[in-house]
Amino acid sequence: MTDLLRRLRLRFAHGLFGPRPPRPEREPARKGAHNLFDAAATHVAACAEGDEDRGAEAADWVSPEALAFGINELACRALIALARERRQSPQEVARDLLSLPAA
Repeated sequence: MTDLLRRLRLRFAHGLFGPRPPRPEREPARKGAHNLFDAAATHVAACAEGDEDRGAEAADWVSPEALAFGINELACRALIALARERRQSPQEVARDLLSLPAA
């Protein structure tokens, strides 16, 4: 995890994550046609809202390994977006979100 945050901080510091153009609107996923990012987004949002049934349903859409990868990718993207918004490093934001003392 520490290595991942270090790599993200380096990418962020070197400006490799420039502003992205807006994505075109997508059709909602058909039932049974969920991908790992759809499952991860639904699972994490359901957990944040305390909806255990929806979280469990989303977890069944993909394999546990794929769900873990999707959740990790979502966490990385969210951390980078929040760090940009706060004008802080991803490490500072991550430590703040987890209520850890400054490094």
